[in-house]
Amino acid sequence: MKLSEKLKDVLRVIVNAAIYSWCKIYYRAEILGTENIPKDEPLIFCGNHRTYLDPPLIEVTGKRRMRFLAKQELYNNKFLSFLGWIFDAIPVKRDEKDVSAIKESLKVLKNGECLALFPEGTRNGMEKGEKVKDGAAFFAVRSGAKVIPCGINGGTKEHRKVTIKYGKPLDFSEYKGSKDKDVLEKVTNEIMENIVELAK
Repeated sequence: MKLSEKLKDVLRVIVNAAIYSWCKIYYRAEILGTENIPKDEPLIFCGNHRTYLDPPLIEVTGKRRMRFLAKQELYNNKFLSFLGWIFDAIPVKRDEKDVSAIKESLKVLKNGECLALFPEGTRNGMEKGEKVKDGAAFFAVRSGAKVIPCGINGGTKEHRKVTIKYGKPLDFSEYKGSKDKDVLEKVTNEIMENIVELAK
């Protein structure tokens, strides 16, 4: 292992612990449903997206090492770029088919690791009336990996206490390999229905 990778692993542990403590103390984070998260298979974590707190909250409470899909623009911010490096985020060019990001994400799942993304595509996407992205469905159908839906409530100025609830794994392996758009839409809708229910 290269020295830079060893340094990254040490920093990851330190930053993880700091974020977890911050969430528990400042946001009084309540974490529910972690017993639903399998320990030894590839997973796709999908949650609702309201604030910048959401990615680190899932990262430190999901009980699995995961790689987030993050929009390329975040790397313009030095601090967010630093976090992206520590947590091995996968940068994605929005509004276009980013082939390199797709290949890297599928490689993560093929290696038995975990991927994390927000189907809304942006913060408060549903509230803004934006169409939910089918990326999570695509990765689930292409790889056969199960989806872990999670709902986040609170963590805002109006409601500081945050609750994150993990649902039971969603298995779409019956559709593995399908390229049918109707299948992707069906899977996307089921994922979002679970997320919305958990976020109540």
